[in-house]
Amino acid sequence: MQPGYFDELYAGADDPWGLADRFYERRKRALLLASLPREHFERAFEPGCATGLVTHALAARCDEVLATDVAPRAVELTRRRTAADQNVSVAQACFPDELPGGTFDLVVLSEVGYYCADLDILAAALESILQPDGVVIGCHWRHDAPDHPHTAEAVHAVLGAGRHRLASHVEEDFLLEVWGTAAPSVAQREGIVG
Repeated sequence: MQPGYFDELYAGADDPWGLADRFYERRKRALLLASLPREHFERAFEPGCATGLVTHALAARCDEVLATDVAPRAVELTRRRTAADQNVSVAQACFPDELPGGTFDLVVLSEVGYYCADLDILAAALESILQPDGVVIGCHWRHDAPDHPHTAEAVHAVLGAGRHRLASHVEEDFLLEVWGTAAPSVAQREGIVG
């Protein structure tokens, strides 16, 4: 997707998707955060951060969060929202064409994967930045959209390739899945089961 597409969206409104106001978006964000299989992560990467609502929530659960967006206005809004979060960095970048430095134990791809023209490039980018024991979470709209080159299911097939699915939440409107290493489960790590 061309960066100008998102610039046009933000020219019309600071929150073109109603991320802060719609119950649908608040609920989806809460489900995404509740699906994370660890209470704490060292280093998270969130491309396509939009207005920074997920970014701000991740700051409480991560030592470091890097958020990027292709749209300058989104970067500005996320910086403003996370100004008090000392562990958050925000930069303008076009993922997966522009990759951050280093590796991450959490990559959050929320409503961004289907904008990638070439899913093979997305897969290669993810492999290059994800730590071996890292967690990937994907959350994508399931309805037809003319601006989405791929479906949620196609994106998630790429994100989950070669990984163990830890969680899956399927609704008519969106698909939320989490992948990582097979064990231990949350209950095993907590000592609830052996």
